[in-house]
Amino acid sequence: MPCKQTVKRTLVCVILLGMTVRSVLPSRAPRQAQTSRLADNPRVRAALDWFTPNISWLNDQQVHLTEIPAPPFQEGQRAAALKNLLVEMGLAVHVDKTGNVIGELRGADEKELVLFAAHMDTVFPTGTDVKVRREGSRMSAPGISDNGTGIAALLAIARAAQFAHLKPQRTILFVGDVGEEGEGNLRGMRALVDAYHSRLKAVVVLDGSGTDHVTTKALASRRLEATITGPGGHSWSDFGMPNPINALVRGSVRFINTKVPAIPRTTFNIGQIEGGTSVNSIPYEARIKIDIRSESEDELVRLESALRECIAAGVRDEMESARDRSKGKLESSVELLGSRPGGELAADSPLLAALRYADDVVSNQSRIERSSTDANIPLSLGIDAISIGAGGAGGGAHSLQEWYDSTGREAGLKRALLTVFGIAGVAEEKSP
Repeated sequence: MPCKQTVKRTLVCVILLGMTVRSVLPSRAPRQAQTSRLADNPRVRAALDWFTPNISWLNDQQVHLTEIPAPPFQEGQRAAALKNLLVEMGLAVHVDKTGNVIGELRGADEKELVLFAAHMDTVFPTGTDVKVRREGSRMSAPGISDNGTGIAALLAIARAAQFAHLKPQRTILFVGDVGEEGEGNLRGMRALVDAYHSRLKAVVVLDGSGTDHVTTKALASRRLEATITGPGGHSWSDFGMPNPINALVRGSVRFINTKVPAIPRTTFNIGQIEGGTSVNSIPYEARIKIDIRSESEDELVRLESALRECIAAGVRDEMESARDRSKGKLESSVELLGSRPGGELAADSPLLAALRYADDVVSNQSRIERSSTDANIPLSLGIDAISIGAGGAGGGAHSLQEWYDSTGREAGLKRALLTVFGIAGVAEEKSP
């Protein structure tokens, strides 16, 4: 009996000892320790303190850049303005052949890079009124939030780093990139990753406002254009010949009735319809542009196949119902305009840890999201990347009623700065 009691006492001691060891090794300890080290650095503190007294300057820069039109494939004028501003921050700046503006903040280690980017382009066509209307802290204009906010934050963080004489361990590239929206097909980010791939350690993308999320999962998407052509003719004398618009409508109606699953989340959108020359002419051409997105590559393939089948069926139905086929027939094609690959950041990534450290410092909580951003490209290639908002609040993205409110934007700026320097590191000051 005494022997059994001794064994029991020994087992209890072992269990209690294990509980004690675990209690003194909390899972958040490394995160808290690193947060403290970075936030307590005097130069980092000076950079963080720079934002609040300079919000008015930053808002003015956002207005200035937003009022420079940057339609898809026409970002040059805005790029020139951004280049001049980054030069004023003391960065070594150049524009690459794709049109990206690249400002270099050299680190102690120039062989490793952190890419810090915000896209310059907007979805709005040439001629859109981009004059900003201001009411207190609220600003309204097409593109003011997406991505006037991101570009302005890029400038602010470069300026804060300059003010604080903050030197990174890894070199940071401050980039205004092109081609994120619409049919740009992420061409700016593709070029950047191609150019710097072997040296890239992380990519941080600033896109829009807010601090409530972090995009670590790249949403795959495809943009397609369906075109139907025919002989064309007069609405009266040639009535009954096959009409490309009729065929396109028939095919489109079939496609929009395609069932998509809620899980994995899958969407489609017919965003543009073009065709015809006048109300009394049978058109010789008609086309539509479609955006399809899904969390599943298999669903993307299925939707693209469905679109092709529906367009072909629309042509077939129109030809069968035409009264006069003697003057020609309809032809159709579906072309891929762009494809955004998917990818996902590892849960134990140092970049995600840096973001969480930054959240801790500014007392912020953010959820992980899946979205389609410039981060798609590096994530698809296994390069650590995230996309985050730059602070403040915004709404009406991609509409003429787009707005941004700068109230509280300091938290987003601090979060972004801490994330970037958290992954780039801060170079040790040399003793005099």
